[in-house]
Order: sequence, then C-alpha cells, then structure tokens
Amino acid sequence: MFIRGKNDPLQLISFLSYGTDTQLFARGRALEDPEIDLGQKGLFRLIFNSWERFDTDQIRNCPLQLRLPDGRSLGAQTDSQGYFLLDARAENLKALADSEGWVSYEVSFTAPDGKRRVLRDNRFPGTFLIPSPSARFGIISDIDDTILHTGVTSYMKWQVIINTLFKHAESRIPLHGAAELYQKLHAGTDGKQANPVFYVSHSPWNLYRYLEYFLKKNHFPKGPILLRSMASLLGRKKTPGPHKQLAIENILQTYKELPFILIGDSGERDADIYLEITRKFPGRIKAIFLRTVRHRGRMRRVRALIKQEQQTPVFLVDDSWEFQAHARKLGLV
Repeated sequence: MFIRGKNDPLQLISFLSYGTDTQLFARGRALEDPEIDLGQKGLFRLIFNSWERFDTDQIRNCPLQLRLPDGRSLGAQTDSQGYFLLDARAENLKALADSEGWVSYEVSFTAPDGKRRVLRDNRFPGTFLIPSPSARFGIISDIDDTILHTGVTSYMKWQVIINTLFKHAESRIPLHGAAELYQKLHAGTDGKQANPVFYVSHSPWNLYRYLEYFLKKNHFPKGPILLRSMASLLGRKKTPGPHKQLAIENILQTYKELPFILIGDSGERDADIYLEITRKFPGRIKAIFLRTVRHRGRMRRVRALIKQEQQTPVFLVDDSWEFQAHARKLGLV
C-alpha cells in the first residue's frame, strides 16, 4: 500500500490546448500529489508511478487565476474532480503567440484550502495553440495503435494494461517512422507551414503527463492533447456522443476555414467516427488515413465501411512509408 505524504505539493497541471485570436480555451487539473518522474528507472518506481497516475487527490471547487503575458487575468474554478476549463472571450490573442502559434500563460491558486500548503511557487505554466496563418491544413490524430503500439485488439485488452501500467514512457517505442512522418505533415510542402497537430485519444486524463512525455521524447510535433475523464471512461458521466467524435467536431467548429486530415487505426471505431464526421462536415476533410491491425474480422468490417465512402479519400496503410507516399500524391508533404 502506498501512503501519500501529508505535505505533498499542490499542483496545477495545464493540458496543452487550443484557441483563436478571440477565444481562449485553457484546461487542466488541480491535484495534491507527489511529482512523478517519468524518467526514473526501476520496477518499484514504475509500479509507484503507475499507481500515482490513478490515485489522484484532486483539489475540488477551488478558485484559480490565469494570467496572460500582457498582464490580463481571468478567473476559473475547478470542478468536483479537480478539472478546470476556461472558455473565455479575449481580444488580440495572436499578438501573444510565438512563431509556431503557441501562447504562454500562468495559472495559480487564489484561495487554496487552508488545510493544505503550497510547497513551491504558486505559478504554474500553461500554453495553448492558435494555428499559424501559414497553415494549409490541420492534422487530427489518434494515439493508441496509431503512433504508439498499445494493443487495443488483444484479448480482453491485456496488452493495453501491460503497456500502460508496466512499461516506462521512456521505453515505449513509437510505430516505425511515425515521428518523422508527423514532422513532415506539420512542416508541409515548403517546410514552413506549421500545420497544427491535435492528438485525440480515448485514454483518461490521468495518462496526460505519460503521453506528453512520450510525444516530446520521441520528437513528435507539439500539439494539443485531448483525453477524457475517468468518469466518462467508466460510464458514470453521460455525454451526447463518443468522446473522440465530440473532440474532433469542436476542433472543426473552432477553425471553420481550415481543412483537416484524420489519422487513426482499424482496431476499434476510428473508421466509423471519421466517416460520420465527413458526412457532418462536407468538404472539410481532405483525407482519412487508417493504420491496419492484425485482426481479420475488424479489417473486413473496416474495408466494407470504406467502400461506401465516395467523397473523401480513405487510405488503409500498413506503415509510415505507405502513408507518406499517399500524402505526397495529395500534396500534403
């Protein structure tokens, strides 16, 4: 049994998010837990870190303050699970962005619970993305079995459990050539487009730092990471549709002038969700790329679905090199 320390620091973990020149979306979670060093070795440390990712001590209903680089500040509050989401109007946010479109901010506790102690500076960094004017399209990508071997088609998902809980983020290997491919999509045909990359997964927010560490260590383009709460994962929170579909639709509605490509795998329901999105947003999806999986039944079902699509090109790809060949023909890289 792991015993949580009495003086574990308060933390505000800001998730990489996105926005526009006039709309700011900042999200994250307030927790009281020890730092998780994802680079540390050893079986005990691995098991401890896996436990800590899910044994969270959230800071509920706590007021926060978000401060932009130009001095403007906005208020937010955590919910019953410690999450915060600030969806606010603000003018001229592009002026605060760097060359890639990232806007930095700081978030802090304004009235932490008197029973807790902030054990370090009460200033926590965050960033959100405003796509560059040079972007020609956006990339929305799944993570599991699309860029990271997870094992969602394994019997009772036993490989998912082993890979997630009993493997260091540092030891996880991306699918061969994926990072280079995504860098080329991000750069575009002239190498200067800064096409935004959004990572959308069914994984819970508890795995955010694990996945962020994996993407950064393996040199994938920096991009918003959109996961879901444990409550929705366990069916305790009702949503109007599949998490992944809602997340993608929000992105498309936010950037109405930007076309997108969708990247996923054939293991679960990516094909169904992506084809439904092409019907709801006609003309917005340039292409769909689905990595093949070693499961005859699922591949047969996906091929049948694809045959029904007449407007948007859909490609089943075995590897990153086949993906890149199709992308080159479409003028994406």
